[in-house]
Amino acid sequence: MHMTAGFLVGALVGLTGVGGGALMTPLLVLMFGVNPKTAVGTDLLFAAITKTVGSTVHGWRDTVDWRIFRRLAAGSIPAALLSVIALQWVGEIGAHAERVIIAFLGCMLILTAFAALFQKRLVRFARRGGGRDDRRALLPTVMLGAFIGVAVSISSVGAGAIGVTALLMLYPRLPVSRIVGTDIVHAVPLALVAGSGHWLYGDVDPELLVSLLMGSIPGVIIGSLLSSRAPDHLLRPALAAVLLLSGVKLLIH
Repeated sequence: MHMTAGFLVGALVGLTGVGGGALMTPLLVLMFGVNPKTAVGTDLLFAAITKTVGSTVHGWRDTVDWRIFRRLAAGSIPAALLSVIALQWVGEIGAHAERVIIAFLGCMLILTAFAALFQKRLVRFARRGGGRDDRRALLPTVMLGAFIGVAVSISSVGAGAIGVTALLMLYPRLPVSRIVGTDIVHAVPLALVAGSGHWLYGDVDPELLVSLLMGSIPGVIIGSLLSSRAPDHLLRPALAAVLLLSGVKLLIH
């Protein structure tokens, strides 16, 4: 079952660039009954390895804007480290950590669903406005990185659809492929840093991680190879619907 779940999520990551944390963490919590902190920690390392394979297959290394990458990382890496420490502290002083993670995860899934669904409209709106010049985009990009760092560390969600949508609005003149490539590459070290923090605190299940990766690596390769043929107008609403339902179910749960 874990391998099948890994394969399906890996295929979606390859097809859409979205879905690593956004689908795997709620799947582990809702379907497999995994503790939320363990689900987030395991999923972060799962996403880092899966996206490394996916980005290599896509060949996005040639379309990375390293200047934007550095700006994002300047905010996200410190924020991720502080968030993991804060999460452990919340866990130590009571049983509230589980509720915090589930509530935050539910909200992030709903936000990601809307970002995935309305991404093209938001980008068209930003392009009509002309976009920010490069210097004015510096601080908002670092702040976006910090937000993503916090979101990913607590819920493992946020680096995909939300990150890409925000970057497309901040840098509307850049090609979409360059933004997506930068976002994917940025997600890898971020997930590794946050995941390693969870690992140090014992919030990673190594057996579960290996089982998920055995499914996701072939899944992301197949998904990446098929991505150019996939009908975006069908995939995007379907993905948004799954994320929205998962988010609502977690909040009710």
